[in-house]
Amino acid sequence: MSGNLLGSLNTAFSGLAAAQAGIEVTGDNIANSTTPGYVRQQVDLEAVGGPAQVGPFAQPATAGQGVRVAGIIQLGSALLDAQARSAGAAAGYSGVTASGLSALESTLGEPSGDAISGSLSKFWSAWQDVSNQPGAAAPVAALLGKAGSLVGQIATAYRSVQSQWSQTRQDLATTAAQVNSDASQVAQLNGQIRSVAASGGDVNALITQRSTLLTQLASLSGASVVSNADQTVTVSIGGADLVQGTVARSLSVAGSTTLEGAVTSPAGVQWSDGAGPVSLSSGKLAGDLSLLAPATASGNGGAIAETAAKLNTLATSLAQQVNAVSVTGTTSTGATNVAFFGMSASGPAALGLSVLATDPSGVAVAAPGAGAADGSVADAISQLGTGAGSPDVAWSTGSSPSAPRPATRRSSPRWIRAPRPPPQARSPRRSR
Repeated sequence: MSGNLLGSLNTAFSGLAAAQAGIEVTGDNIANSTTPGYVRQQVDLEAVGGPAQVGPFAQPATAGQGVRVAGIIQLGSALLDAQARSAGAAAGYSGVTASGLSALESTLGEPSGDAISGSLSKFWSAWQDVSNQPGAAAPVAALLGKAGSLVGQIATAYRSVQSQWSQTRQDLATTAAQVNSDASQVAQLNGQIRSVAASGGDVNALITQRSTLLTQLASLSGASVVSNADQTVTVSIGGADLVQGTVARSLSVAGSTTLEGAVTSPAGVQWSDGAGPVSLSSGKLAGDLSLLAPATASGNGGAIAETAAKLNTLATSLAQQVNAVSVTGTTSTGATNVAFFGMSASGPAALGLSVLATDPSGVAVAAPGAGAADGSVADAISQLGTGAGSPDVAWSTGSSPSAPRPATRRSSPRWIRAPRPPPQARSPRRSR
């Protein structure tokens, strides 16, 4: 009798203990509802059967002896975790590239009357004003002011692009260092989880910590994860192992640290053990590399380098086209073969462009022998902005000046934004 009573009490006690464990786990779930990376847990209960009785003195079947906690399990999903890491890798890439393109658009400020396209329009209009008032000094002085402003704007934009490239290069190195740190921590947690699991301990907290790191690794590098039978994970990037068991490899950043040097030595990410370049297709590292890629002849390079190349092309085209007409004219002092723009023999063209004339007497306005009242050369220069191969077209469309395209001065450069419908042709400039 007393034995049955004690057994009943023990069965009831096991139920209370199981309920208490459930309350504790529920409280833990509620307390961590906003904790990043936390996975909801649940008590795994199992029935305790009655004692086995065998032999000649076996008794009739008896009821079970209550319930016991078999363990505390996480309610995570390997499939959902993989999807979350994949989405994080895509978001890491798109976030970096979107931020980079947005910075370029802010630098250029297109389309706007205060941006380069607007300054080009004012520059050509200033030449038209000179041709409408030949012999007057004031319009020429205004022209020199507009030209100086345009040259300074091109140089300022190029320096901003240089700065953005350098900052992105630094971000690439910082991200690679973070990947190395996260990979090392994952390798350490692999060892701890394997040891604790082998001894029968609770590894849920360690697994949660590791899952957070794996999600961050995916966002940074597009890493993929494979779970192993001993509860460790293998992390790989581009098919090459980053973490295997308790061993973690590291990444290093190579290549030029300057925008101009990237032409011959592009920035890249390599395995520190000398295994060669890391294959990156998603994550922040891949996003940084896409922005840092050098400009190409086909215009499919990185957005930053392509923008710098277009600024150089604009400066070169502007100087060549204006000077080609200017040298055919004469100044108010009778000087001939006078170039309007100067170009440094070294360094980026966008930084080497300058206005040669220091006062109105140094600007060629008239055709030789046509007299002081002639403004035909100024008029010819003013029309350069309307041609199919004008610097304006090359700037607004991102194409070569030799490739005719619809002209516009108020559209954003094509290489830093999504394709849009072709702009409408610009209205003809007013004539004298």
